[in-house]
Amino acid sequence: MHYLPGEAHRLPGSRASFAGHQAQHFLFALEGGVATITLNRPERKNPLTFESYAELRELFRALAYADDVKAVVITGAGENFCSGGDVHEIIGPLTRLDMPGLLAFTRMTGDLVKAMRACPQPVVAAVDGVCAGAGAILALASDLRYATARSRTAFLFTRVGLAGADMGACALLPRVIGQGRAAELLYTGRSMSGEEGERWGFYNRLCEPDAVLAQAQALAAALAQGPTFAHGMTKKMLQQEWNMGVDEAIEAEAQAQAICMATNDFHRAYHAFVARQQPSFEGD
Repeated sequence: MHYLPGEAHRLPGSRASFAGHQAQHFLFALEGGVATITLNRPERKNPLTFESYAELRELFRALAYADDVKAVVITGAGENFCSGGDVHEIIGPLTRLDMPGLLAFTRMTGDLVKAMRACPQPVVAAVDGVCAGAGAILALASDLRYATARSRTAFLFTRVGLAGADMGACALLPRVIGQGRAAELLYTGRSMSGEEGERWGFYNRLCEPDAVLAQAQALAAALAQGPTFAHGMTKKMLQQEWNMGVDEAIEAEAQAQAICMATNDFHRAYHAFVARQQPSFEGD
């Protein structure tokens, strides 16, 4: 068994299965190693509540221990992704909280982003229609994003009198689309079209509305068939190297790659190449 220190999902005795998992505040399905999370309040454009925030955070935390989940897709029901925090169930109650209560809430929502970034599985967002506020952050915190031309992505916090600094937006968004473009979206709160999002590099691909989820799931399935331990290492390095100098990053990658070279998947790939066959990766 090979693992990077700190990756408890690789330790013997810590394995968990998500087969048959039932979520309370969204839909959860697992097929072929791909978990699909569907925000499921289409009549309200899939807003988040205190409960769904917390359950999503705990789910992504638990995925660190899931051996049967190799990749994750997050999407929304009914031709929209997510309209952000529910106005009546979150925004209203927040106006009545004291400072400790407000800080507890903002830390909890930030913990969801931390959990998405820390889980070893690649996360693919399938975005259609409205993708706003905290919904835009869910897409941003994903590793890859597929969308439609009609998608509308807005970091609209400023429209309700709040800073664009929400759930890590000021750190994450400039790294994806650049400082100037991020500043424009975070200051104005305006919507970014699907075409603009793809041109700016926020979206990896634009799909037809009736195909976006299937194509995101196909990408996740392809990743799930790959060397998943190595994918987890790539994700870890993508996050950790933000805070490193180039020399530190090169050394960190030397160590990471040496660990991957000790895995069975690396040896499987070599023997398959010699035999002129496709490797069958098992994530160990």
